[in-house]
Amino acid sequence: MSISFDPEQCRNESEVESKFIVQYLLPALGYTPDTWYQEVAFGSIRLDFLAFATQVLPFVVDSVGVLSLVIEAKSPQQNLDKHSQRLKRYLVSLNARYGLLTNGREIRIFTRTETDLHLVFQCRGREIETYIDQIRALIGRETLAHLHAGNFSEQKLDQWVVANRGDRPEPVPEDWILEAKERGETVKVIAIYHNKGGVGKTTISVNLASAFRKLGKKVLLIDLDSQANTTFAAGLIKFQFDEDDDLKDKNVRHVLESGDAYSIDDVARRSHFFNTPEIDVIPAHVSLIDVQDTLNRLSSGKTRLLSKLKQVESSYDIVVIDTPPSRDFYAQVALIAADYLIIPSDLKPFANQGLNNVRTFVQEANEFREMIGKNSLNILGVLPSKIATNSRFLEYVFPKQRQTIVDRYQFPLMESVIYDRVALSHCMDKMIVVGDLQIPDPKSVLEFAPDSPSAEEFQLLAKEVAEKMGI
Repeated sequence: MSISFDPEQCRNESEVESKFIVQYLLPALGYTPDTWYQEVAFGSIRLDFLAFATQVLPFVVDSVGVLSLVIEAKSPQQNLDKHSQRLKRYLVSLNARYGLLTNGREIRIFTRTETDLHLVFQCRGREIETYIDQIRALIGRETLAHLHAGNFSEQKLDQWVVANRGDRPEPVPEDWILEAKERGETVKVIAIYHNKGGVGKTTISVNLASAFRKLGKKVLLIDLDSQANTTFAAGLIKFQFDEDDDLKDKNVRHVLESGDAYSIDDVARRSHFFNTPEIDVIPAHVSLIDVQDTLNRLSSGKTRLLSKLKQVESSYDIVVIDTPPSRDFYAQVALIAADYLIIPSDLKPFANQGLNNVRTFVQEANEFREMIGKNSLNILGVLPSKIATNSRFLEYVFPKQRQTIVDRYQFPLMESVIYDRVALSHCMDKMIVVGDLQIPDPKSVLEFAPDSPSAEEFQLLAKEVAEKMGI
């Protein structure tokens, strides 16, 4: 049932907010309750409403940006001319792209370019239903989401704004969206791999996935290690006894064993209070050890995960795969399915020496990838992880370790660094008491200690990875 709006219903600013913006405008523009926020404070700035193309929790100033909409409500008796400069200050301060100013009787839409503000649309409140399609095309959630997905560029939208500046803009051209879809935008699959154990693969996998999820990305986390550390870290191992094991009949083993059954959608589970929002997880199981040889003999065994990920590529933005610390079948499956590779390393001698094996293993995977028509794996770099925070170490030893990666092993080195901090171990060790039992209750570090240096390190890592992947 469609919702209509009568500006005469609004007698004060509160009713403009509740009856017009909340009950009519935001739903009409496609914004759901998990993508807009009321009475938002950033320092001295107080916004009436802030809406996003995708869910962003928690949001900070850096998450506002060009893919958000600021809405300011005024009393029907207020002259909107007096408030446009304040809206301009909000948009410039927050680097927000779009602003809507309304008193219920009039609606004005602005776009910010650099430090200037342009009025691109206005209509009277009683005309809103006539022009809602045009307004949706300009500032609706779908338009912002297409920008978010790269389906058309801000530059192209700028050209459209200039051409249609005035009271009645034309809808965003559908061919922009179709043109972008034809370019074949797909999910980005990242493998986290090193054949040396104890270098922080699981920590990187789960917290990088968490950081992307909190940026509003749709994330799938896949555990391909029979030790199932990622499955545990995501909160999916709650049972204490074998008979309560609810993972043995539906896990990543079944995805790889069956061609027709056990799709990604069938096997994926929501992480259990590990992160907000939750993440989809393909769990691992100790039984992976028993079937490795059998799976390796299957002609389609190495490509089955790749094939099944293609079936759900429109469901996710990012897939993160945690791998076993070995050169086995499961590690091969990961390197064949992935587009990108991150190599965590503590930069100590044994881990460094293992990089030659990593290079050989990647070369072998690339030979197979070429056979099936897939491009070579894109190595994002060696990621320094579990790095000590001792000041003398960081001043004298750490720089030499970093340079060794480039000079001796000829691997790219990532700018991000994940340090060995207390919060990273404590977030995985959380427990809850249920009766006489202690039940594991792990959290991502961004959930456990959102203001900690570790959380910031993973936020920076997610941004670096996103930039290198071009998203």
